Amino acid sequence: MLLHSVNLWNLAFYAFMVFMATLGLWDVFFGFEENKCSMSYMFEYPEYQKIELPKKLAKRYPAYELYLYGEGSYAEEHKILPLTGIPVLFLPGNAGSYKQVRSIGSIALRKAEDIDFKYHFDFFSVNFNEELVALYGGTLQKQTKFVHECIKTILKLYKGQEFAPKSVAIIGHSMGGLVARALLTLKNFKQDLINLLITQATPHVAPVMPLDRFITDFYMTVNNYWILNARHINLTTLSVAGGFRDYQVRSGLTFLPKLSHHTSALSVVTSAVPKTWVSTDHLSIVWCKQLQLTTIRAFFDLIDADTKQITENPKKKLSVLNHHFIRHPAKHFEENPAIISDLTGTSMWVPVKVSKWTYVAYNESDKIYFTFPLANHRKIYTHAYCQSTMLDTNSWIFGCINSTSMCRQGVDLSWKAELLPTIKSLTLRLQDYPSLSHLVVYVPSIHGSKFVVDCEFFKKEKRSIQLPVTHLFSFGLTSRKVILNTSGLFYNIELLNFGQIYQAFKINVVSKCSGVKEEITSIYKLHIPWSYEDSLTIAQVPSSTEISVKLHIAQPENDSHVALLKMYTSSDCQYEVTVKTSFPQILGQVIA
Repeated sequence: MLLHSVNLWNLAFYAFMVFMATLGLWDVFFGFEENKCSMSYMFEYPEYQKIELPKKLAKRYPAYELYLYGEGSYAEEHKILPLTGIPVLFLPGNAGSYKQVRSIGSIALRKAEDIDFKYHFDFFSVNFNEELVALYGGTLQKQTKFVHECIKTILKLYKGQEFAPKSVAIIGHSMGGLVARALLTLKNFKQDLINLLITQATPHVAPVMPLDRFITDFYMTVNNYWILNARHINLTTLSVAGGFRDYQVRSGLTFLPKLSHHTSALSVVTSAVPKTWVSTDHLSIVWCKQLQLTTIRAFFDLIDADTKQITENPKKKLSVLNHHFIRHPAKHFEENPAIISDLTGTSMWVPVKVSKWTYVAYNESDKIYFTFPLANHRKIYTHAYCQSTMLDTNSWIFGCINSTSMCRQGVDLSWKAELLPTIKSLTLRLQDYPSLSHLVVYVPSIHGSKFVVDCEFFKKEKRSIQLPVTHLFSFGLTSRKVILNTSGLFYNIELLNFGQIYQAFKINVVSKCSGVKEEITSIYKLHIPWSYEDSLTIAQVPSSTEISVKLHIAQPENDSHVALLKMYTSSDCQYEVTVKTSFPQILGQVIA
């Protein structure tokens, strides 16, 4: 009888564990947002021109090939070498195809056409014969050596040209990104053969499935080299992760090690990338139109006008990558932007003395400068906030020094703004600008367009609200809640005690609006200060919106920042924010 009872208990325990594992696996494979990536299409039939390799090289690597991507007239013209553009080499990953280069190659070609081929990129791709290097790492070193030979072969295709490149940019998908990093470990490899490395969904930290010693040894060699030689590695590197949709490579594995003396590396999740703002799965990251457009915009901004190649200036490289992948100010990139702008011409100057102001612009015949005197506001408020639904790239907000009713020159504050899906916004801490006498908002003359500009002054403590998250083992049975009753344009909800990978929550935001006839949009942004893994949710209010809250990277021990739910709200609505522990997501985090 006792034995029978023990067997029943064992059976119940195992059944419970299977149930828990099933819940976790379900969350990993299905518990994420739908695919919001737009498909990238070719405008003309894609062609892959095989590049003839030296006979010794072809004999040494009979399974590998090198291709040049092209479409239409470009493909026809470039069948006759040498080439005249800027070389970019695409490296596919585990079981990947060299044809995956077509998405970014096609978008780059369209961009070059738009500027009449003032500059253009030549996209090459390596055929690794779709080897399963994530399952068997025995060929990773072989692939690395072949890529080295490909780079030298590519550069020879430009021999004799006026602006012949001395290096190539590399885009590596998945294990292709690791192969690119491994190039630096080769004894005879010259680091300056690569001017930029962008990896997409590459597991840099460790292999996803360490199935053999070849993979683990390869990882150890690459990572040890990059850590020990960080002071001497000047290669600008950007690692892009796909977020929670990519269940094959968890985003935490893609983050490059942060070393105090290695400042040329950035790691970001696609959900945080401006103008992308979506999570991508392991394959869609190579064709997601939003991400590829961002990447190509960055490539063109990286061009040096004198050499007609990618700049060799590491500061400019990081500035461009920060502009397009970290924080976009709704301005076209400028290497040395003008800080002082002339505010002249036939324009109306309208003083605004209230602390909260809204202006609806529609069919404006005159330019208008709205001026906000700061002297009195400084006595009462700590910050100023402005937002505009006009998403063009013109300057729109300035600071004036010692102005009375108008100013001839202003400090262009537009560079400090942040682009969001439906607005561009700027928050200023007033004590940081003691010399400014006025804040100036510019409304251009427009015809047929309508947009809204809002500004308000506020005290920081009135807009920062603390919300402790629920306990790990509350199983979603308890919740914590805050209600935003006041009429502000934005709030910071501080999510206290949230910083571990194994934590996961559901936040529900219920908005109730009074007297609202038009459609109103609110933005809820989960901001993680210690890593670039923010995510945005756009809600049409009034509504009830559920937000998944979990981490790719745990909070470092010496980091005191707090995760924030940044809420860009409507002053006509009330918001109720409720947080609950999500046990299925916790299981998913543990299993992943």
